[in-house]
Amino acid sequence: MGRGWKILIGVVVVLAVLLVLNTIAVDGETKPAEVTVPGGKILSLRDGDLQVVEGGPRNGSPIVLIHCFTCAIDWWDGMRPALERDHRVIAIDLRGFGGSEKPGSGYSIEDQADLVAQALSRLGVREATVVGHSLGGTVIVALAEQAPDLVERLVIIDQAPNNDDYGDGLPFLASLSFAPVLGPALWRVTPDFAIEDGLGKAFAPGYDVPHQFVDDFHRMSYTSYDEAAEGEDDYVGEAPLDQRVTATHLPLLAIFGAEDQIFEGPKALAAYAKVPGAKTALVPGAGHSPNVEKPARTAALVLGFAPSRAPAAPRVRHDVQKAVQKEKPVRTRP
Repeated sequence: MGRGWKILIGVVVVLAVLLVLNTIAVDGETKPAEVTVPGGKILSLRDGDLQVVEGGPRNGSPIVLIHCFTCAIDWWDGMRPALERDHRVIAIDLRGFGGSEKPGSGYSIEDQADLVAQALSRLGVREATVVGHSLGGTVIVALAEQAPDLVERLVIIDQAPNNDDYGDGLPFLASLSFAPVLGPALWRVTPDFAIEDGLGKAFAPGYDVPHQFVDDFHRMSYTSYDEAAEGEDDYVGEAPLDQRVTATHLPLLAIFGAEDQIFEGPKALAAYAKVPGAKTALVPGAGHSPNVEKPARTAALVLGFAPSRAPAAPRVRHDVQKAVQKEKPVRTRP
């Protein structure tokens, strides 16, 4: 064997070792919660720390906003002012995204929904209109299944019933980012312009991706990126969202951008239209993210669907208080 071959083999071995070490380092990375948006606050919950931001009148009918994959609270910035005029609005960073904690595990859809339920219970929110964009649409369906008292209505934005039957899936390069060893390596070296180009699939062709969305991407860990996607695939693979929503018997509004580059919007809306009582809307000029691209139109759709009244105070508490008062023994002096 010549010297050149020995050098080449040595280089390959060194690269292989570096790739393995990088995979170990990236897969083991965790990040604590931090405030990343004006008005944000961290809720320390039983199963982790989430960043939330609130606005609007406290006695307004609640609207809860759950963002998409690789996204964060700021993807709702264009809609929140209109929603907050008459509604109590709560936007939440899912585990592993934005300013919320990035632990080493816990990224199944069921786990995400349970943590959202903990946040809403801590905030005293119930009977909410819950709005989910893309991945968030999957999480809110699981939330409705697990905690029906917290959810009164569902709004799904650009999330198909499953990830296989309504589009071509991810581009080839994006798919490589989930590959073993190679994915963690790409995570380390992908430049911002390539991240911005990938995020462009979440909008209509030609839309300028805001740079803060690239910052949201960098805030993730590779574990949250990889396992959140896997968790969603597992969840919708067991049963599609249209079937799950039907089983909840909750009112549904499904919204899609007419120029969605990820899913076939009309086909997905046709599936959701079969859910009893469901309403559907196609937003012209928007891609996969009408909440960002056409915020006024999307907010108007949500406001037209959400109830204007605030939920009534739970009667059970008053009943319990009366029972306690009635049974409370009267103390007398000896």
